[in-house]
Amino acid sequence: MPVPPAPIDAPLILTLQLNDEAQQHFDELRTAHFPPARNYLRAHVTLFHHLPGADYARLAGQLQELAAATPPLPLRVAGVRFLGQGVAYFLENDQLRQLHRTLQSRWAAHLRPQDRQPLRPHITVQNKVTPAAARALHEQLAASFEPYNIIGTGLALWAYRNGPWEALAQFPFEGEALD
Repeated sequence: MPVPPAPIDAPLILTLQLNDEAQQHFDELRTAHFPPARNYLRAHVTLFHHLPGADYARLAGQLQELAAATPPLPLRVAGVRFLGQGVAYFLENDQLRQLHRTLQSRWAAHLRPQDRQPLRPHITVQNKVTPAAARALHEQLAASFEPYNIIGTGLALWAYRNGPWEALAQFPFEGEALD
């Protein structure tokens, strides 16, 4: 998607894109376990929750440059986490954490407290349910869980407009993998 010349009049959200098979799998889990009235987003890994829309063109340019030099990221789906009112799968990858720290440093002056925290990458498949329902799903998913690998394929930038997110741009990882 081309970068528009005008600023965006909404906060921006940055997410990690997943390979198609993983995306489909986590979307199916969200469909099965997320309250339907609240499930208006696909499964996602949020990297930044609130970036300034006024800086859209600059941020998009930086993300394009970064993604062009970043190889696809092998992610370890390492476990199932109980969130109190939901359940998430947590992910491990040191390169993703380093990429996040790089962007935190670059954007430090514009970050809100939530986005200044260390990255704890995860994919929420249930939220806003009773603790009992969340605990039951956590026990069900954890009982048969074995770690596995998926791939981070790029970055996506979204406008947050108090409901479903508006897709603005995608930045595929195009760097060469180091052996």
